Amino acid sequence: MVSLRRHALAVVGAVALTVVLAPAASAYPLPGRVTGDVGVHDPTVVRRSDGSYLVAHTGNDIALKTSTDRIAFRNAGSVFPGGASWTTTYTGGSRNLWAPDLSYRNGQYYLYYSASTFGSNRSAIFLATSSSGNSGTWTNRGLVIESRTSDNFNAIDPDLVVDDQGRWWLSFGSFWSGIKMIALNPSTGLRSDSTIRAIAGRNGGAIEAPNIVKRGSYYYLFVSFDRCCQGAASTYRVMVGRSTSVTGPYTDRNGVAMTSGGGTEILAGQGSVHGPGHQEVLADSDGDVLFYHYYADNGTSLLGINLLAIDSAGWPYLH
Repeated sequence: MVSLRRHALAVVGAVALTVVLAPAASAYPLPGRVTGDVGVHDPTVVRRSDGSYLVAHTGNDIALKTSTDRIAFRNAGSVFPGGASWTTTYTGGSRNLWAPDLSYRNGQYYLYYSASTFGSNRSAIFLATSSSGNSGTWTNRGLVIESRTSDNFNAIDPDLVVDDQGRWWLSFGSFWSGIKMIALNPSTGLRSDSTIRAIAGRNGGAIEAPNIVKRGSYYYLFVSFDRCCQGAASTYRVMVGRSTSVTGPYTDRNGVAMTSGGGTEILAGQGSVHGPGHQEVLADSDGDVLFYHYYADNGTSLLGINLLAIDSAGWPYLH
């Protein structure tokens, strides 16, 4: 998110990315230039048919932002401007909804989103759809999965991935026993069976915000380790593992299983960039782009954007 690389994101449609070895941990780029309404937390993004960008993020009724150039962003209202009464069982009455996952499939926008309270695993993931993605056009499609205090997982931080066979999967999870995965019915977007798979964990430690993408022969599982939501004291960092199967096993660059705490770091805080995480990869016209949030020195949560590439050993890095 440095020197001339800091400005690489200012031009959409740049030449193809060169395959090189990943930089050392001390050489993470600074966030690319963004302007306007860039106060976000847990961002997710799609590129629309007109070339513009639609961002959804944690906020009251799920907040929306748009951009025409991936630099200047503006407020675009919320998903549910009239509120989402069906979520209040999980939010304690709050309208604050968390960690959405936005995609465009089958001619409509899909939004998976979380309802919970901080530190609790009495949580739920819901699905909404819209033909335009605009504020107030979203229809709630129902509960996908919930977790109770007696469960060993937490149903927040959803992420949809469609595998090479066209099967739909939802990964999710935060703390407790780690990152889970369930199968979805492509015709409804809702859960299709009772199986819950484990794909990553740190023996109860801080891991959350999964995002899975397929590049080449591998599915890459990006997660956030350590502590979010503490302003400039946040220690979030972005980790990755890979697998030839969407359901795992995922291993890191050293061959350590992600279910045993493995993960290769590709981004961490430095200088005035604190706790970068809750990442999502977008395939764009100039290559892959990583969207995430980070905290400024004053504790404000801001949008971070960097270009992402794969090195000669098949591992992601930012530049």
